[in-house]
Amino acid sequence: MPTAGAAAQPGRWAAADAARIQLRGIAQVALSASPWTGLLFTVALFTNGWRIGLYGLLGAAASTVAASVLGADRDGLARGLEGYCGCLTAISVVVRLGASWRTALLAVLAGAVCAVVGAAAGHLLGRIGLPVLTAPFCLVAGVLQIALTTAPAATAPTVDGDGITRLSGLELGRAFCNNFGQIFFLDKWYAGLILLAGLLVASRVAAVAAACGSVVAIVTACAMGLPADLISAGVYGYNAVLVAIALAATFLPLTPWTAGFAALAVLSSVPFTAAWQAFAQPSGGSPFTWPFVVTTWLFLAAAPALHRPGISFEKAK
Repeated sequence: MPTAGAAAQPGRWAAADAARIQLRGIAQVALSASPWTGLLFTVALFTNGWRIGLYGLLGAAASTVAASVLGADRDGLARGLEGYCGCLTAISVVVRLGASWRTALLAVLAGAVCAVVGAAAGHLLGRIGLPVLTAPFCLVAGVLQIALTTAPAATAPTVDGDGITRLSGLELGRAFCNNFGQIFFLDKWYAGLILLAGLLVASRVAAVAAACGSVVAIVTACAMGLPADLISAGVYGYNAVLVAIALAATFLPLTPWTAGFAALAVLSSVPFTAAWQAFAQPSGGSPFTWPFVVTTWLFLAAAPALHRPGISFEKAK
Protein backbone atom coordinates (compact mmCIF):
# COMPACT_ATOMS: atom_id res chain seq x y z
CA MET A 1 0.00 0.00 0.00
CA PRO A 2 1.50 3.38 -0.95
CA THR A 3 2.47 5.55 1.96
CA ALA A 4 0.88 8.93 2.51
CA GLY A 5 4.26 10.60 2.33
CA ALA A 6 4.67 9.54 -1.29
CA ALA A 7 1.79 11.79 -2.29
CA ALA A 8 1.98 14.53 0.32
CA GLN A 9 4.58 16.93 -1.08
CA PRO A 10 4.94 20.58 -0.21
CA GLY A 11 3.30 23.03 -2.58
CA ARG A 12 0.75 22.11 -5.18
CA TRP A 13 -0.33 18.56 -5.94
CA ALA A 14 1.07 17.00 -9.10
CA ALA A 15 -1.46 15.58 -11.57
CA ALA A 16 -0.49 12.01 -10.67
CA ASP A 17 -0.90 12.78 -6.97
CA ALA A 18 -4.34 14.25 -7.59
CA ALA A 19 -5.41 11.12 -9.48
CA ARG A 20 -4.16 8.86 -6.69
CA ILE A 21 -5.92 10.96 -4.06
CA GLN A 22 -9.16 10.78 -6.05
CA LEU A 23 -8.95 6.98 -6.27
CA ARG A 24 -8.00 6.66 -2.61
CA GLY A 25 -11.02 8.78 -1.71
CA ILE A 26 -13.26 6.19 -3.33
CA ALA A 27 -11.32 3.26 -1.83
CA GLN A 28 -11.68 4.72 1.67
CA VAL A 29 -15.40 3.89 1.58
CA ALA A 30 -14.17 0.39 2.47
CA LEU A 31 -11.35 1.66 4.73
CA SER A 32 -8.61 1.18 2.13
CA ALA A 33 -5.96 3.65 0.97
CA SER A 34 -4.95 1.73 -2.15
CA PRO A 35 -5.42 3.63 -5.42
CA TRP A 36 -5.72 0.26 -7.22
CA THR A 37 -8.65 -0.60 -4.98
CA GLY A 38 -10.13 2.79 -5.81
CA LEU A 39 -9.69 2.09 -9.52
CA LEU A 40 -11.56 -1.21 -9.29
CA PHE A 41 -14.24 0.42 -7.15
CA THR A 42 -14.63 3.10 -9.83
CA VAL A 43 -14.99 0.40 -12.51
CA ALA A 44 -17.72 -1.20 -10.38
CA LEU A 45 -19.55 2.13 -10.17
CA PHE A 46 -19.52 2.58 -13.93
CA THR A 47 -20.67 -1.01 -14.56
CA ASN A 48 -23.84 -0.07 -12.69
CA GLY A 49 -24.35 2.99 -14.90
CA TRP A 50 -22.38 6.01 -16.06
CA ARG A 51 -24.41 8.33 -13.84
CA ILE A 52 -23.37 6.55 -10.65
CA GLY A 53 -19.74 6.43 -11.75
CA LEU A 54 -19.65 10.08 -12.77
CA TYR A 55 -21.39 11.32 -9.63
CA GLY A 56 -19.17 9.17 -7.43
CA LEU A 57 -16.08 10.79 -8.93
CA LEU A 58 -17.69 14.24 -8.76
CA GLY A 59 -18.63 13.90 -5.09
CA ALA A 60 -15.20 12.60 -4.08
CA ALA A 61 -13.48 15.44 -5.93
CA ALA A 62 -15.79 18.11 -4.51
CA SER A 63 -15.26 16.95 -0.95
CA THR A 64 -11.49 16.65 -1.36
CA VAL A 65 -11.10 20.06 -3.01
CA ALA A 66 -13.27 21.73 -0.38
CA ALA A 67 -11.24 20.15 2.42
CA SER A 68 -8.00 21.25 0.75
CA VAL A 69 -9.22 24.84 0.33
CA LEU A 70 -10.35 24.91 3.96
CA GLY A 71 -6.92 23.79 5.12
CA ALA A 72 -7.46 20.16 6.02
CA ASP A 73 -4.50 18.02 7.05
CA ARG A 74 -2.45 17.14 3.96
CA ASP A 75 -1.68 13.66 5.21
CA GLY A 76 -5.41 12.91 5.49
CA LEU A 77 -5.97 14.42 2.05
CA ALA A 78 -3.22 12.26 0.56
CA ARG A 79 -4.75 9.10 2.03
CA GLY A 80 -8.17 9.90 0.57
CA LEU A 81 -9.81 10.52 3.92
CA GLU A 82 -11.59 13.63 2.64
CA GLY A 83 -13.21 12.05 -0.41
CA TYR A 84 -15.20 8.97 0.53
CA CYS A 85 -18.17 10.65 2.23
CA GLY A 86 -18.59 13.05 -0.67
CA CYS A 87 -18.50 10.09 -3.05
CA LEU A 88 -21.31 8.26 -1.25
CA THR A 89 -23.38 11.41 -0.79
CA ALA A 90 -23.22 12.30 -4.48
CA ILE A 91 -24.25 8.77 -5.45
CA SER A 92 -27.20 8.92 -3.04
CA VAL A 93 -28.28 12.18 -4.71
CA VAL A 94 -28.24 10.79 -8.25
CA VAL A 95 -29.92 7.53 -7.20
CA ARG A 96 -32.74 9.47 -5.57
CA LEU A 97 -33.16 12.44 -7.92
CA GLY A 98 -31.58 11.41 -11.23
CA ALA A 99 -28.89 13.16 -13.24
CA SER A 100 -29.24 16.83 -14.20
CA TRP A 101 -27.25 20.02 -13.84
CA ARG A 102 -29.21 20.80 -10.68
CA THR A 103 -28.39 17.48 -9.03
CA ALA A 104 -24.76 17.82 -10.15
CA LEU A 105 -24.60 21.20 -8.39
CA LEU A 106 -26.32 19.70 -5.35
CA ALA A 107 -23.80 16.84 -5.30
CA VAL A 108 -20.89 19.29 -5.37
CA LEU A 109 -22.34 21.41 -2.57
CA ALA A 110 -23.18 18.32 -0.49
CA GLY A 111 -19.63 17.04 -0.99
CA ALA A 112 -18.24 20.34 0.28
CA VAL A 113 -20.50 20.19 3.32
CA CYS A 114 -19.26 16.64 3.99
CA ALA A 115 -15.75 18.07 4.34
CA VAL A 116 -16.93 20.48 7.04
CA VAL A 117 -19.02 17.87 8.85
CA GLY A 118 -16.11 15.43 8.66
CA ALA A 119 -13.75 17.98 10.22
CA ALA A 120 -16.19 18.63 13.06
CA ALA A 121 -16.81 14.92 13.64
CA GLY A 122 -13.09 14.16 13.57
CA HIS A 123 -12.39 16.88 16.15
CA LEU A 124 -15.09 15.63 18.52
CA LEU A 125 -14.67 11.88 18.09
CA GLY A 126 -10.88 12.09 18.18
CA ARG A 127 -11.11 13.08 21.82
CA ILE A 128 -12.55 9.69 22.71
CA GLY A 129 -10.49 7.67 20.23
CA LEU A 130 -13.27 6.77 17.79
CA PRO A 131 -13.01 7.01 13.99
CA VAL A 132 -15.32 9.18 11.92
CA LEU A 133 -16.19 6.38 9.47
CA THR A 134 -19.11 7.32 7.19
CA ALA A 135 -20.99 9.44 9.74
CA PRO A 136 -20.65 12.69 7.71
CA PHE A 137 -22.20 10.96 4.69
CA CYS A 138 -25.06 9.64 6.82
CA LEU A 139 -25.76 13.07 8.29
CA VAL A 140 -25.62 15.02 5.03
CA ALA A 141 -27.47 12.41 2.95
CA GLY A 142 -30.06 12.00 5.70
CA VAL A 143 -30.79 15.74 5.74
CA LEU A 144 -31.11 15.79 1.95
CA GLN A 145 -33.37 12.75 2.08
CA ILE A 146 -35.77 14.51 4.42
CA ALA A 147 -35.60 17.87 2.65
CA LEU A 148 -35.94 16.49 -0.89
CA THR A 149 -38.48 13.72 -0.44
CA THR A 150 -39.97 12.90 -3.83
CA ALA A 151 -41.28 9.37 -3.36
CA PRO A 152 -44.52 8.50 -1.59
CA ALA A 153 -44.33 6.78 1.76
CA ALA A 154 -43.75 3.05 1.47
CA THR A 155 -45.04 0.25 3.62
CA ALA A 156 -42.52 -1.43 5.84
CA PRO A 157 -41.77 -5.03 4.78
CA THR A 158 -43.54 -7.76 6.65
CA VAL A 159 -41.58 -10.53 8.30
CA ASP A 160 -42.64 -14.10 7.66
CA GLY A 161 -43.94 -15.85 10.70
CA ASP A 162 -42.67 -19.36 9.92
CA GLY A 163 -39.23 -18.70 11.39
CA ILE A 164 -36.53 -19.23 8.79
CA THR A 165 -36.23 -17.70 5.33
CA ARG A 166 -35.13 -20.15 2.64
CA LEU A 167 -33.19 -18.94 -0.37
CA SER A 168 -32.42 -20.70 -3.63
CA GLY A 169 -28.83 -21.10 -4.78
CA LEU A 170 -29.25 -18.19 -7.18
CA GLU A 171 -30.67 -15.98 -4.44
CA LEU A 172 -27.81 -16.91 -2.10
CA GLY A 173 -25.24 -16.00 -4.75
CA ARG A 174 -26.92 -12.69 -5.50
CA ALA A 175 -27.21 -11.90 -1.78
CA PHE A 176 -23.50 -12.54 -1.28
CA CYS A 177 -22.55 -10.21 -4.15
CA ASN A 178 -25.16 -7.54 -3.44
CA ASN A 179 -23.98 -7.25 0.15
CA PHE A 180 -20.91 -5.58 -1.36
CA GLY A 181 -22.70 -3.64 -4.07
CA GLN A 182 -25.22 -1.99 -1.77
CA ILE A 183 -22.38 -0.17 0.01
CA PHE A 184 -22.35 2.08 -3.08
CA PHE A 185 -26.10 1.74 -3.86
CA LEU A 186 -25.27 -0.72 -6.67
CA ASP A 187 -27.86 -3.30 -7.70
CA LYS A 188 -25.88 -5.36 -10.22
CA TRP A 189 -24.48 -8.55 -8.70
CA TYR A 190 -21.33 -8.45 -10.82
CA ALA A 191 -20.54 -4.97 -9.49
CA GLY A 192 -20.33 -6.56 -6.05
CA LEU A 193 -17.76 -9.06 -7.31
CA ILE A 194 -15.63 -6.24 -8.71
CA LEU A 195 -15.77 -4.51 -5.34
CA LEU A 196 -14.63 -7.72 -3.65
CA ALA A 197 -11.75 -7.94 -6.13
CA GLY A 198 -10.85 -4.38 -5.20
CA LEU A 199 -10.67 -5.34 -1.54
CA LEU A 200 -8.50 -8.33 -2.41
CA VAL A 201 -6.02 -6.07 -4.20
CA ALA A 202 -5.58 -4.00 -1.04
CA SER A 203 -5.65 -6.73 1.60
CA ARG A 204 -6.39 -10.44 1.62
CA VAL A 205 -7.39 -10.14 5.28
CA ALA A 206 -9.91 -7.40 4.46
CA ALA A 207 -11.32 -9.39 1.53
CA VAL A 208 -11.71 -12.57 3.61
CA ALA A 209 -13.22 -10.60 6.49
CA ALA A 210 -15.69 -8.94 4.13
CA ALA A 211 -16.64 -12.26 2.52
CA CYS A 212 -17.17 -13.86 5.93
CA GLY A 213 -19.21 -10.84 7.00
CA SER A 214 -21.44 -11.25 3.96
CA VAL A 215 -22.03 -14.94 4.74
CA VAL A 216 -22.76 -14.27 8.41
CA ALA A 217 -25.21 -11.53 7.43
CA ILE A 218 -27.09 -13.86 5.07
CA VAL A 219 -27.32 -16.63 7.67
CA THR A 220 -28.47 -14.20 10.35
CA ALA A 221 -31.07 -12.55 8.13
CA CYS A 222 -32.45 -15.95 7.10
CA ALA A 223 -32.55 -17.10 10.72
CA MET A 224 -34.52 -13.96 11.58
CA GLY A 225 -37.06 -14.74 8.86
CA LEU A 226 -36.47 -11.47 7.01
CA PRO A 227 -37.93 -11.05 3.49
CA ALA A 228 -36.09 -13.14 0.91
CA ASP A 229 -36.15 -10.46 -1.78
CA LEU A 230 -34.51 -7.91 0.49
CA ILE A 231 -31.89 -10.40 1.67
CA SER A 232 -31.08 -11.21 -1.96
CA ALA A 233 -30.88 -7.48 -2.76
CA GLY A 234 -28.21 -6.98 -0.08
CA VAL A 235 -30.34 -4.66 2.05
CA TYR A 236 -29.42 -6.38 5.31
CA GLY A 237 -25.83 -7.27 4.53
CA TYR A 238 -23.86 -4.25 3.33
CA ASN A 239 -23.48 -2.79 6.82
CA ALA A 240 -22.27 -6.17 8.07
CA VAL A 241 -19.57 -6.25 5.39
CA LEU A 242 -18.29 -2.85 6.48
CA VAL A 243 -18.36 -3.86 10.15
CA ALA A 244 -16.30 -6.97 9.34
CA ILE A 245 -13.70 -4.89 7.49
CA ALA A 246 -13.51 -2.35 10.30
CA LEU A 247 -13.16 -4.72 13.24
CA ALA A 248 -11.44 -7.74 11.72
CA ALA A 249 -9.07 -6.01 9.30
CA THR A 250 -8.61 -2.36 10.29
CA PHE A 251 -8.92 -1.24 13.90
CA LEU A 252 -8.07 -4.44 15.78
CA PRO A 253 -5.27 -6.96 15.16
CA LEU A 254 -6.50 -10.31 13.93
CA THR A 255 -6.50 -12.91 16.73
CA PRO A 256 -8.99 -15.67 17.59
CA TRP A 257 -10.53 -13.36 20.18
CA THR A 258 -10.87 -10.37 17.88
CA ALA A 259 -12.26 -12.60 15.11
CA GLY A 260 -15.01 -13.73 17.47
CA PHE A 261 -15.50 -10.14 18.64
CA ALA A 262 -15.90 -9.00 15.04
CA ALA A 263 -18.26 -11.89 14.23
CA LEU A 264 -20.50 -10.85 17.11
CA ALA A 265 -20.51 -7.27 15.82
CA VAL A 266 -21.38 -8.44 12.30
CA LEU A 267 -24.24 -10.55 13.63
CA SER A 268 -25.50 -7.61 15.73
CA SER A 269 -25.50 -5.27 12.75
CA VAL A 270 -28.13 -7.31 10.89
CA PRO A 271 -31.08 -6.84 13.28
CA PHE A 272 -29.90 -3.25 13.76
CA THR A 273 -30.09 -2.70 9.99
CA ALA A 274 -33.49 -4.41 9.79
CA ALA A 275 -34.87 -2.24 12.59
CA TRP A 276 -33.49 0.95 11.04
CA GLN A 277 -34.86 -0.08 7.64
CA ALA A 278 -38.32 -0.73 9.08
CA PHE A 279 -38.24 2.64 10.84
CA ALA A 280 -37.07 4.63 7.83
CA GLN A 281 -38.89 2.96 4.94
CA PRO A 282 -42.47 4.16 5.64
CA SER A 283 -41.28 7.73 5.05
CA GLY A 284 -39.26 6.72 2.01
CA GLY A 285 -35.99 6.85 3.93
CA SER A 286 -32.92 4.66 4.17
CA PRO A 287 -30.61 3.65 7.02
CA PHE A 288 -27.62 4.42 4.79
CA THR A 289 -24.55 3.18 6.71
CA TRP A 290 -25.70 4.24 10.17
CA PRO A 291 -25.88 0.61 11.40
CA PHE A 292 -22.23 0.14 10.40
CA VAL A 293 -21.16 3.39 12.05
CA VAL A 294 -23.01 2.87 15.32
CA THR A 295 -22.18 -0.84 15.63
CA THR A 296 -18.47 -0.15 15.04
CA TRP A 297 -18.47 2.72 17.52
CA LEU A 298 -20.14 0.60 20.19
CA PHE A 299 -17.77 -2.34 19.80
CA LEU A 300 -14.67 -0.12 19.70
CA ALA A 301 -15.90 1.79 22.74
CA ALA A 302 -16.34 -1.52 24.55
CA ALA A 303 -12.73 -2.52 23.85
CA PRO A 304 -11.22 -0.93 27.02
CA ALA A 305 -13.44 -3.09 29.24
CA LEU A 306 -12.53 -6.35 27.50
CA HIS A 307 -9.26 -7.88 28.65
CA ARG A 308 -8.55 -10.36 25.88
CA PRO A 309 -5.58 -10.60 23.47
CA GLY A 310 -5.87 -8.01 20.72
CA ILE A 311 -8.96 -6.30 22.11
CA SER A 312 -7.48 -3.08 23.38
CA PHE A 313 -8.38 0.57 23.45
CA GLU A 314 -4.92 1.56 22.23
CA LYS A 315 -5.30 -0.32 18.95
CA ALA A 316 -8.92 0.77 18.56
CA LYS A 317 -7.73 4.36 18.37
